[in-house]
This record gives sequence, structure tokens and C-alpha cells, in this order.
Amino acid sequence: MTQWERLQQLDTVYSQRAFDLYNGDEFPMEVRHYLAHWIEGQDWERASRDSSQAAFLFQVLLENLDNQFSRFVQEKESFLLQRNFRRYKQNFQEYQEEPYTLATIIHWFLVKEKGILNDAELAQQVQTLQIQPAAMELESQRQVEKRLKDLKAKVEVMEHSIRCLEEQQDEFDFKYQTHLMDSCTEEEKKKQLEGLQKMLNALDNCRKNFLSDISAMLDASDVLHSALINEELVEWKQRQQKSCIGAPDDTSLEHLEKWFTQIIECMFQLQKFLQKLDELVGKMTYENDPIPVRKPPLNIRVDTLLTHLIKSSFVVETQPSMPQGRGLLVLRTNVQFSVKVRLLYKVPELNHVMKVTVSIDKFRKFNVLGTLSKALNMAESMNGGMVADFRHLVSPSSLSLSVTEELHRINFQTQFDCQGLSVPLETSSLPVVVISNSSQQQSAWASVLWFNMLCPDPKNIKFFETSPAATWLQFGEMLSWQFLSCGKRGLDNDQLETLAIKLFGKQPSYDNCKITWTKFSKENLPDTNFTLWVWLDGILNLVKLYLSDLWSDGSIMGFISKGKERLLLKKKQNGTFLLRFSESIKDGGITFSWVQYANDATPSVQTVKPFTITDLKQIALPDILCNFRIMVAENIPVNPLCYLYPNTPKDQAFGKYYSEKTGDPPSFFDAGDDDDDVLLKVSKKSPMFSVSTIDADLLSSILDSDGESTVPHAFPPTSPRISPSCLQQSFPESAEYNLEEALSTDNDVNYTLQEFLNGINLHILQEEPDGFILDPGFQDLGNPNIPLTP
Repeated sequence: MTQWERLQQLDTVYSQRAFDLYNGDEFPMEVRHYLAHWIEGQDWERASRDSSQAAFLFQVLLENLDNQFSRFVQEKESFLLQRNFRRYKQNFQEYQEEPYTLATIIHWFLVKEKGILNDAELAQQVQTLQIQPAAMELESQRQVEKRLKDLKAKVEVMEHSIRCLEEQQDEFDFKYQTHLMDSCTEEEKKKQLEGLQKMLNALDNCRKNFLSDISAMLDASDVLHSALINEELVEWKQRQQKSCIGAPDDTSLEHLEKWFTQIIECMFQLQKFLQKLDELVGKMTYENDPIPVRKPPLNIRVDTLLTHLIKSSFVVETQPSMPQGRGLLVLRTNVQFSVKVRLLYKVPELNHVMKVTVSIDKFRKFNVLGTLSKALNMAESMNGGMVADFRHLVSPSSLSLSVTEELHRINFQTQFDCQGLSVPLETSSLPVVVISNSSQQQSAWASVLWFNMLCPDPKNIKFFETSPAATWLQFGEMLSWQFLSCGKRGLDNDQLETLAIKLFGKQPSYDNCKITWTKFSKENLPDTNFTLWVWLDGILNLVKLYLSDLWSDGSIMGFISKGKERLLLKKKQNGTFLLRFSESIKDGGITFSWVQYANDATPSVQTVKPFTITDLKQIALPDILCNFRIMVAENIPVNPLCYLYPNTPKDQAFGKYYSEKTGDPPSFFDAGDDDDDVLLKVSKKSPMFSVSTIDADLLSSILDSDGESTVPHAFPPTSPRISPSCLQQSFPESAEYNLEEALSTDNDVNYTLQEFLNGINLHILQEEPDGFILDPGFQDLGNPNIPLTP
């Protein structure tokens, strides 16, 4: 199958990208379609570098166009196709003197096609990975449902069987008593005894069969019990543990509650059947009666299953949390917290009967304050489940240990007494960290993240004595969950790779890389005075408080190295900018960089000093982007930010977030003005000055040099041939355009080709200044402000 045929089979999203790719006239889609096999069989990359090879392929291409035109005529195909192919040949003949340019264009399109196919394949793989666990989970749920349905059906059959057994025994007993009282001949008595013996044999077989049926039901119940407790409940607890640190997992208990209730009800029915057998034996027994021998082991099995099911059904539904806390499982001394427990066996007769008590670390001298006893009830649950919601507990007030690595468990006890079964129940929360002041919250949350990312045993409160290292896959997934929780969007592969490179350096694969607890939370990052976690947590806090919408809609690129930032921006039109997080601000900072072009078409990348929480408290980032100004020639204030990477107009990306006052930037220098604009309140040492119209020297002081452009030449004067507003005009790329960069799949499909062609044309203009005229078929791809002739 050709590459072109594969493109046509893609989903709508990716096939649309292919349509958009061929939206112009540089390389017509119809030519690509009808000559697909031949086109893909040629080495266009070599032809783009070898003029003789390019000339040969150029001539063959024209011949193929002629042949296809003849086929249209012979087959009486569409008149329009005949006309189009004649025009395509005429257009291609313009490359007669430079066939390598056409070869380069065709190679560019083939590379872009391959990029679309790779993206589609990756998306399919991701979807498959997401569907497979969900499908497996649904299959396991279907198996549980099927087994429960079979178990309930067998219980109904056994209810009928026990009634028949009782009736059969009553009939035998009646005839036996009649036989004893009947005065008849010996011959008649002998016949009666033979009949009674047959009845007794049948009764004995029924008793044995009934006991065998109970044993078989218990075997099936064992399988179902194992699936519920060792699989479904364990998986739910794992999902709950991961959800505590941000994983978007389903932690609802409705399915488990239904399943536990149904199987426990079936077990109580089996218990009643065994009790009924006791009644039958009390009325009548006989030599070698199977019930006295076989029933006791069955009783033990039923009681064991019931006890285990009921004990396992007592769970912590909502883990401990403070109303204004950083996250779950971090508690502060003398501050109220809440937690909810639930009994998965939904039994109305126990509503408000079972009292639950609370304690913390029963082997330690800690006491929880508040309402320490509460009844399980159905009123505090949305769906009528048996819950006890503790909302006014207070953690202990005296701690002298290293609190952020000291783990504690909150324990809950109650007593189950129902239908003759008495079972003590106990469950515990996931380990919590108890702090004494708010300054410890950051370290405490790091401990919660690390424990719940790595520890499968919630009872291991000594975890941090020998804390294991995390693999990059585990660590990256956990970090992504943090951003998902704070800003409704996790980290993509590019952002994760940037962080991986920061931690481990450039590697072929990061699957075997590991990060230790010490490196995560105790060792400072190189050339800083803060740890990796402090840096990440500052960014998370910034996103949560001031950037959640921009992060959620993808406007913030976030994590990207300065080198890659320059590489991406220099491929784009003048005024393209991106937003990234600062690597040098402890409490979280965000900055933006943009590309601008000098008169000689040389690109440079400028970066403004980061904005912090202090800055964003006073003015929102979208307003900063809207009002940002630099001084250009003749002291004209210009906003250099035009397109959010890759090519979204700034107002289209951020307009919905602008405040009503955004528009004309106010002056910072008239502090005595009565105007209430918030910008007047900004500190004069703050990088917030960057949103005002200020002189070049002052602006230079707030720019963060990327090591390539330096002040005072950071803002070259605008060419008189080019409008100062980059919102209206685009600027040329460098004449020395890099082919490999032009073919990068990171680039925007439509614009990059334009850039690339402009680069080629500029290069040719420099080499052949005499009388060269740009191919008019491509004039719409260039900048109209750039002269097409010398």
C-alpha cells in the first residue's frame, strides 16, 4: 500500500490535515493522487541536492503528466481533469531552469505526509493503550456480574429443593407413623416397610444431593469472593490511592456495594439452608444420615466466607483532608479535618445501629479530638449507602518528630451483629502526614506524593526509613497528574522529555532512569538554592492560582529548553512568541520569548524576565501580553507579540481572557494620577514594567538575554519598507534557511513551506542579482513587503 493510499484511510482529523497540506498550488493534490506510485518510487531528497538527477526526474514528471492527460482523453474522463493537468504541466515547466527546487518541494510534501501518518499511528497506539485496560476492566466486571447472576439463580433453585426435601421428609414421616399405628398382616407390613425403605433411600439421596449442591455453591462463592476481594476491591484501593495524588481514576463504590450486598445475601441464604437442615435432622434422622457428618464443615465455610466478606466490606470511602488543605492526607495540628467510611453491605435494618469509633496510631500516644463515635447511616450518602461521615475531627497537637516523613494511620472500628453473625470490623486510612504549621505543607505533600506513587502497602508507615527510587515512567506520570489537578491538563511527551533531560541529560531512552527521594525533595538543583520539588511546586501553585485557563487550553508551552525555544521560534514569522516556565524562580515564574528580524533578515530571540505570583496578583498574564510594548525607530511603541506559537494570532488566543480595561497601556510614571488602573501599583523593580511604553534602555534592563542577542541591539530599527505592526505584515526568514529545519515535522504545515520557499528565493536573489524574477505562481507565499526583484 502506498503512502498516499494510507493517508486516504486515516480518520477525519488526520485526513483533514492532508487536505490542508495540499491546499495551495505548489504541488497539486490531483498530481499527487494520479502519479502516487511513481512519485513515491523516486529519490526526491537526492534530487534536491543533485541537479542532474533533478533534471532527469523533472523530464520524467512532464512525460507522466502527458501520459495521464492522454488517459483522461481516451477514457473520456472529466473535461475538468484534462484542463487541470494541462495547466499543471505549464506551471511545472517554469522550473525548467531550476528543477532541484521542484524536487525539494515534492520531497517536503512527502516528509509532511509521513509526519501525518506517524502522528495518526501514535494516536492510534495511545487509544489502544487506553482502550485495552478499560476493556479488560469491563470484561472483569461482566464476569463478576455473570457469576453473581448464576449464584443467585442457584440459590433460587435450592430454595425450591429445600422445600421439596422438607415435603418429602414429611411424607415419609407421615407414612412411617401410619405404618407403626396400622394393625395389618405381616405380609402387608412387609410391603409397607419395602415402600418406606425406598422412600428413605430417596430421601437420603436428596439430602446428599442438597449437601453437594451447597458445597458446589460454596466453591463458586469462593471464586467470586476471590474476584471481589483480591481483584476488584484491591484495584479500587489502588485507584483510590492514585487518585489521592491526582490520577483521574474512577473511585465510585456503587458496583462494589452492589456486588458485596448480593454475595453476602446469598451467603446468608446458604446459612439459612444449613439451619433448615438442622431442623430436618431434629425431626428425623437415621443411620448413616449425611447431614450430621457433612453439614459442620459447610457451616464453617459459610461463616468463614461471610466473615471475610463483611470485614472486607468496611472501607474508607473518602480519605482524610482539611477543608483548606493542600491536598488529601496532609493534616495540621489543631485544625479540623474530615473523613468518610462506608460498609459495602447495604442492609437497611442496621441503619443507625453500628457505631464507628476513631483513633490514630493505636500504638502511639496520639488522640483525635472531636466527635469520635458515629453511627453508619443511609442519610449521609447520595445513593443510600451505609456511611459515617466524620467532618469535625481535629488532629493531635503535640508532635516532636520529623513530621513530614512521619506517617500515621487513622483507624476506625465497629461491630457487625446481624442474623446471628457477630464480626468486629476495622479499617484504616491511607497514611497521613501531620504537620504543625503551614510552612510544612509543601514538604508534607511531597511525602504524600512519593508514598502513594511507590508504596503498594498502605500499612507501611516506616516507608521513608528505606524509601525506594522512582522510575522515570512513575515519576513523569505522577507529575502529569499534578498539572492535571491544578490546570485540567497533564504534561505532554515534549514537556516530559524536557524535564527528563533536565534530570538525566540527553538519553536514547529514559525507561531505565530513576530518581531518588533525596534528589526529589532534599538536594538543591544545580546552581540554585532550592530542590526539584520546590521548583515544580512553585510552578504548580502559579498554574493553580493564576494560569489554569491558559494551561488548560494549551496556550502555555511550559517546559522547553532555551535551545529548543530558539530553534522553534527562528522557524516562524516575525512576532511569534511562546510562554514557558522560568527555571530560576523558586516560587514559580513564567516568561515569554519572541522572534524578531533585523533588516538583513537575521532572526533573534528575545526573552522577558519572568513574571511571578507577586506580578500576576496585580495584572493577569493575558493583559500583560496585550499591553506589552517596546520602542522602535522614531520612539514608536510597538507590541512585538503577534502570534502565539505556532501561528495563532495573539488576540484570537487570549482575547477572551482580556480584562475590560485592557487596550491602551497606561503610563507607570504618573504615580500621582488619580486613575485607579492596577498597573500604577506595580513596583518599579518588577518585570511588570514590561507592559508599559518605556524607553529602550529601561526595557533592556528587564529583558533576559538568551545568550544570543544582547542589548542595546536587541531591537533593531524597523525597515522602512515594512509596517511596524507585525499583526498586519510578516517578516522574511533568514536567507540561509536550513533544509533540515524546514522539513521538521514540528513546523506548521502551510506556513513552513512558505518560509522555506521564501528562503530559497532570497538565497537565489543573492546569488543571481541580475534580472531574476520570482516565479509568479508562488508570489502569494512570500511577504508582499519584500521586493521580488533586486
